[in-house]
Amino acid sequence: MPTRVPFFEAFQELPDGSLAPRRQIEVNGARFGPGITFTKGVAFGGIDFQIFKGRDLAVNERQDGTLHLVGFYN
Repeated sequence: MPTRVPFFEAFQELPDGSLAPRRQIEVNGARFGPGITFTKGVAFGGIDFQIFKGRDLAVNERQDGTLHLVGFYN
């Protein structure tokens, strides 16, 4: 069963408006972590995270601490 996680617990918004993961995240087989930034219109794992900014995430946490994203809440 997925866990509900607030968006900004998993991501931070940078001064230029881009987003950066706070920890390792996996989406559709793609893994990325801190140091990666997401700008509007750029998809990682097939998702433009800017579109879902502020919405809670449905995740499964792996043993290594990686958040496996399985969906978004409205």
